Amino acid sequence: MGQIIANAVILGCTYALMAIGLNMVYGLLKILHVAHAGIYTLGAYVGLLIFRTLTKSLWPGLVCAMVAAGFAGVAIFHILYKPVLRRPRYIALIASAGIFAASQELFRLIAGPYPYAFPAQFVFPAIRTKFFYLTSTQMLILSFTVVSFIVLYFLISRTKIGLAWQACMQDMDIAGTSGINVNRVITLNFFLGSALAGAAGILVALYRNSVFPTMGALVSYKAFVVVVLGGLGSMPGAVVAAMLLALVESLLSAAPWFEFPRDALAFLTMTIILLFRPKGLFKR
Repeated sequence: MGQIIANAVILGCTYALMAIGLNMVYGLLKILHVAHAGIYTLGAYVGLLIFRTLTKSLWPGLVCAMVAAGFAGVAIFHILYKPVLRRPRYIALIASAGIFAASQELFRLIAGPYPYAFPAQFVFPAIRTKFFYLTSTQMLILSFTVVSFIVLYFLISRTKIGLAWQACMQDMDIAGTSGINVNRVITLNFFLGSALAGAAGILVALYRNSVFPTMGALVSYKAFVVVVLGGLGSMPGAVVAAMLLALVESLLSAAPWFEFPRDALAFLTMTIILLFRPKGLFKR
């Protein structure tokens, strides 16, 4: 049981890294950022490229993946979303879904349809107890997630740009008339959220030892479930919902009497919770 819960926490970390960026975008623009899944895959491929061409170490690939994913997110905002911010939100949603579909085909054309192994080298401590064992890769995912969310919390709650971000969440028009550079706030929002998605891509690729063009498809709908469960726009809710979903999936999948498909459990969990909390766990 201890090992199942430990594995669930690591799985929840990967869901949370994806979902937090989606919530950051929705909190500001009220847009379901489907193209976020393509950025996740981009992070994995950039890390793979660095690994295969420059160095066998993980760290340069992780940094490059986050930077590349961050700039890709910023580009999507300026090219795709910014021109249609005053239009109905379904226009941005359709365009975003198109970007995601196109990105999968682009990765397939450039890198081929087959998965690549990603055995990058790094040194990180593992934890072994009589109840559970966390490998070096799992400890890296857990540590990275915790540190990232602490830094993000500090940035949002203790800095001027964070206060500006909160003001834009409340009312972007009023925030703009009060002197806040709304464009800079949104740009930084996309960069940070996309960088976390790129990090999630390379960390999951390392964990699964596999990079392939459609790797963002499955985790993307799990992330959307997490966002809905936690409450649209609620970042603490996204973290809690990610852990809850991963725990439910892991515990029920381990039960010998439960034959429901694992990947469908996300929707089952969402349906049950939304029956009692229609706006999600943390949305008021």
